[in-house]
Amino acid sequence: MKVLGKLAFLEVDMHNHILPGIDDGSQSVEQSFQLLKGLRRMGFDKFICTPHIMDGMYPNNRQIIQQTKENLQKELNERADVPIIYAAAEHMIDDNLANLIQNNELCVMPGGYVLIEMSYLQESKALFQTILDIQNLGYQPILAHPERYNYYHYNFNVYKQIKDAGCMLQLNLLSISRYYGIEVKSAALTMIKSGMYDFVGTDVHHERHLSALEDVVGKYPVRELLSTCPILNATLQNHFNDHSTVTEAG
Repeated sequence: MKVLGKLAFLEVDMHNHILPGIDDGSQSVEQSFQLLKGLRRMGFDKFICTPHIMDGMYPNNRQIIQQTKENLQKELNERADVPIIYAAAEHMIDDNLANLIQNNELCVMPGGYVLIEMSYLQESKALFQTILDIQNLGYQPILAHPERYNYYHYNFNVYKQIKDAGCMLQLNLLSISRYYGIEVKSAALTMIKSGMYDFVGTDVHHERHLSALEDVVGKYPVRELLSTCPILNATLQNHFNDHSTVTEAG
């Protein structure tokens, strides 16, 4: 198989929607299992599950996410060759996120990273303040899939401003193909050449994503392509043993 082990150099998939039934990702334990099975075929062996926390749409919190993770882990434990999963979240920059920051209730990744995202329709005016507020809590913000924010394609300097503000950037693997469109692909490749990405995630939601990822991994020399960037995925595993639950932040 052309994809077998090709992404093993990353070791950890740090952005996915594998936890079942709490957002627009996996809708069942069986679907989660199939997604994990497919991603493991590509070489991942550890997974940070990042369901959406989005005001008015996905009202998830630490407790809901952790319970869902534990339920999935229990099901996985009954199968052979159990993958290691950890629960965090993809936080939409909205009014609810400001409350989570104020109450120190963020869902933090191993290593103290916090994944944030914006609407695809318009830039969040609170982006730079959110970056600062997360840093002031002692955490490191990561902006999910910056190449997918179309409003930045004509103001490329803003990516540098985000990096200069101390926010890391995460690439969606599907962005290096035309999956999200040619403009997203162009932005992603430009940022890769500029060495701007710190992390890579699959952002897998369903079987269509998994199938498209297999095509991308089979077609593109991903490791060589990303050699211009200081990709830190593999370093995340060093923190897994220190963080057994989503509530053990920091």
